[in-house]
Amino acid sequence: ATHRAKGRDDAMAWSREETIGREEMQRIQLGKWQKFVSYVYEKNPVYRKKMDEAGVMPGDIRSLGDVSRLPFTAKAEIRDYYPFGLFTAAQEDIVEFHATSGTTGKMVVVGYTRNDVELWTEVMARACTGAGITKNDIVQNIYGYGLFTGGLGTHYGAMRVGAAVIPISGGNTQKQIMLMQDFGSTVVTSTPSFLMRLHEVGVEMGVDLKKLKLRIGLLGAEPWSESMRQSIDEKFGIKACDMYGLSEMIGPGVSFECHEMRNGLHVNEDYFYPEIIHPDTGEVLPYGEKGELIITNFANEGQPLMRYRTRDISRLTAEPCACGRTLVKMERVSGRTDDMLIIRGVNFFPSQIESIIMKRWGVSSHYMVVVDRPGAMDEVEVKIEVNDEFMKKAAADVLAGSEQDILGDVATARQKRANLLRDIKDIIGITVKVSLVAPGTIPRSEGKAKRVDDRRPKA
Repeated sequence: ATHRAKGRDDAMAWSREETIGREEMQRIQLGKWQKFVSYVYEKNPVYRKKMDEAGVMPGDIRSLGDVSRLPFTAKAEIRDYYPFGLFTAAQEDIVEFHATSGTTGKMVVVGYTRNDVELWTEVMARACTGAGITKNDIVQNIYGYGLFTGGLGTHYGAMRVGAAVIPISGGNTQKQIMLMQDFGSTVVTSTPSFLMRLHEVGVEMGVDLKKLKLRIGLLGAEPWSESMRQSIDEKFGIKACDMYGLSEMIGPGVSFECHEMRNGLHVNEDYFYPEIIHPDTGEVLPYGEKGELIITNFANEGQPLMRYRTRDISRLTAEPCACGRTLVKMERVSGRTDDMLIIRGVNFFPSQIESIIMKRWGVSSHYMVVVDRPGAMDEVEVKIEVNDEFMKKAAADVLAGSEQDILGDVATARQKRANLLRDIKDIIGITVKVSLVAPGTIPRSEGKAKRVDDRRPKA
């Protein structure tokens, strides 16, 4: 049963731990840290060696301040010990495997014990409840099933709160819309970019998506801007909530937005211990400062990771939320340290460009940042699709045969390109080439959207 949160008569949380005081939470965390370091030191030779080299023994963790003495874990290490080298549970205790796609090398494999699956189900029930999902909902789960964690993790959590789940997975855009109509889906779970693609198909089919029964979107698996959220809310007539996770930790469910505020994601910090560090020095930063998010899944049995470097950029705050939850909140991920582009000495993230184009008439949410080095200097081209409204206006002017209108369309396109170029330069600090391309030109993805095409020679 849900737990009534403090501070709001109508605010419901899934579990008591979401609303406890900071001192009690820190006692829980310290106890889990002490158990965790002893567990991994005993069960896994890789961690034993790492801790020995760092000069830290399990008995040295006497306070949360001692955590900063422990070594970090990087994704490369999971790949180095592929597939099971970082597992801490015995093979016979593993009941489920998941893995990343392996597009940048060997797959990152994660193993779950029965207790890990139960933990995952519970944190996803918190995320579903936070978004406002109840036993009365029909959840259309578009996240991919299989080795990808999104589909099954969301499925487990939605079932735990009592909702009915349509396990359709990704793709099948027209069928997705048909099921939304026929089954009366009230919740959609998806990557934001695929939902935008779904809207395009809905328009082509002549379906008014606002007239569907959808009321909630639980979205994630990729960074997305506030502008895109507003666009999704408007196009579907829903309230879209963000959800964060990563396969290495457990999958989705590390943190979630509540439907009350949507001003940060509540971290399930009794299961996932968050830190923010300076990405270059490794120094732990105080609440409120932006840096790289570090997470330790100190309650997992199959493959707990010590101080895992997520490469995601965020910040933490500890102020209680108006919804009544007291969990530490993390700012929505603004980019990744390894997705960050460094162009002529300037650092920027593709998501900064998204926040600009989402506010413009005539262009869609589909874009690609192309980076090349034809000579001595890096050059950047931002390809942005115009939308159907823009194309229809241009086509109507051509059919009308009005030379003045046609020339006006050309002038409009040039002005739009100039405005985008100016705004992008203002935001990221460098001059780029902006190309407006026809609808459907940018490749679509059923998973995470690919935003960067880096053609620079590899060192």
